[in-house]
Order: sequence, then C-alpha cells, then structure tokens
Amino acid sequence: MSRHAELPPELAPHVDIGALADWMDANGLGSGPVTAAVPLTGGTQNILIRLTRDGRDYVFRRTPPSPRSISDEVMRREARVLGALAGTDVPHPALIASEPDADVLGYVFLLMEVVDGVNPVDVPPTGDAAHYRRMGFSHVEALSELAGVDVAAVGLSDFGRPGAFLERQVPLWLGHLERYARVETWPGPDSLPGVHGIADWLERHRPEEAAPGLLHGDCHLGNTMLAPGSPEIAALIDWEMSTVGDPRLDLGWVMATWPDEEDTIGMGYPPDAGLASIDELVAHYAARTSRPLDAAPWFGVMACFKLAILLEGTFVRACAGKAPPAVGDRLHAMAVALFNRAQRWAD
Repeated sequence: MSRHAELPPELAPHVDIGALADWMDANGLGSGPVTAAVPLTGGTQNILIRLTRDGRDYVFRRTPPSPRSISDEVMRREARVLGALAGTDVPHPALIASEPDADVLGYVFLLMEVVDGVNPVDVPPTGDAAHYRRMGFSHVEALSELAGVDVAAVGLSDFGRPGAFLERQVPLWLGHLERYARVETWPGPDSLPGVHGIADWLERHRPEEAAPGLLHGDCHLGNTMLAPGSPEIAALIDWEMSTVGDPRLDLGWVMATWPDEEDTIGMGYPPDAGLASIDELVAHYAARTSRPLDAAPWFGVMACFKLAILLEGTFVRACAGKAPPAVGDRLHAMAVALFNRAQRWAD
C-alpha cells in the first residue's frame, strides 16, 4: 500500500496522518493514502493543513499542540457553527466532518472544504482603488448576512448567552486585566492609556440591547478570504470566537481594525490604498440591518477595548517568559494604539 504524504518534522508529532486516514475510512471520506499534506498559515496556534485524499481536497484543523483548558470546547463550537451555516448566504468554509471526542485521536478536530481564494492581508495593495473600496463593502455585507441568520432556525439558540450581552462586556474584560495583574512582571493597566476612563465611558453610554444574533467575534480582514482576482469575500474564516449576542459588535470590530486618517491599525493597509472610510462602512451596514446604529461609535470603542485587552494578554505572557518578547512588544503597541483610537471616538 502506498505511503501517506509526510508532514514537516515540526508538525509530524502532532498529527498522525495514518490515524486520521483510518478515521476518514470509518466516516466514508475516501480511501487510500493521503497524497498531499501542506501546512497552512493562520492567525492562531491551531494546526491547519491542506490534505488530498482519493482526489478530494480537505482542510484539517485541530487544537493547538499545547492547548488551553478551553481549546477542545472552542473547536467543538467552531465545528458546530460552521455546520449550522450550511444553506445560509453567509460566506464560510463548508464543514465536511468533525470529531468532538478528544480521546479518538488525542484532540478535537474538523475537516472543511477548501476555499478558493486569497487572504487580503497577504496581498499588498496594488493601486486599484476601486478593488479595495469594494472589498470593504463586501466585508460588511457578509457580516450583515451573518447578523440576519435566524439562530433558532439553524439550531444555535443555546450557542451563547444573549441576555444582557452588552451589560456584561465591560466587567468581563476588566476581569481579564485583574487576572493579568497576578503576573508581577507586567507593568499593569496603567501601561494602557485611559483604560479605566474608557471603561467608565462605555458603561455610561451603553446602548439598549438589540435583537440577538450570530457574531463572528474576530472579523478583521485577516480572517477573510477573497475570491481570486476579486474584491468579493469568498469566506469569513477562523470562527473560534463566534457566539450569539449583539451582532453590532462585529461592525465595531471592523471599525476598530480598519485604517483611518489617524492611524493604520488595520492589518497593514494604509489609508490611501483606496479603502472605504469607516463612516462609509457603517452606513453600508446600517442600510442592511433593522438594528439601530445611532450608537455605532460605542461599538467601535467597545471593540477597541476588548481587542486591546486580548492583545495585551500576549504581552503579559511575554512578561512572564511564556511568549516571545518581540511578539509581546508588538501586540502591546497595538493595544496602546487601540486605546488611543477608542479615546478619540469617546471624546
């Protein structure tokens, strides 16, 4: 029998291709050897590999080799939401199969269809302003489609805790800062400009809860794929932060990570690349939702607050010697920039 394709030495200990092929046999997913196994890059520590077996291509995704306590459940949730999106107009990688039991191969994993496309962050601006302008509008159109999904109809009514979703946000993320403070080598929250002032502003200006819906949770440009040669979104990818809550926070996430005239937080795209403005993206989204958006700046500030605290977590790990210092410093600088942006919008 032909041998399976070999993985690079750094991945081989973490993915048993033979055991995976046996699992695929048991689940009716082709036969014979895995003839190609190509690692893919991604924005998380999850392992991502493009596989070919019996003439069909797959994307394999498993939990990190050094998982967190919640890694298995996060992967189960990602598989569940991808499965639930089948048949909707939300652009996403189609789920083929998943294994929720970590005891089967030693980790939770899923298999997805390959998305024919490119990550816009990997493609530098070409000077085609119309292309990049349309890309932003396509992005928020995809998010408005997601916000319109009937969570009950797709079986996701219990996927999150939508009640008092906005009310819980500030205490939740301040709690992360309190846990960070247990690391004595972290400089502390004062290294993040205006963190407590922003928290107070968010609490005082919190909008009313809107109808719950499905959120992607991490919908920056790096988590999208464009159709080849096109500005249209082929798929929203990396769904591990998805939940049911207030979808307007997804729009806030776009606002938080999009370049504007003041800075270029947004994934390396300069403001003169031809991208639509943040105000134009908000208006485009607003025209496609029944949820009120008079408080759109609040969602932008909230997204800056949340994302900055998430990024600061890597800096805290670096301070504790558990992450590369250069990575920690870079993400801390991004967290500071996000708080500066939040302050401008809150003033």
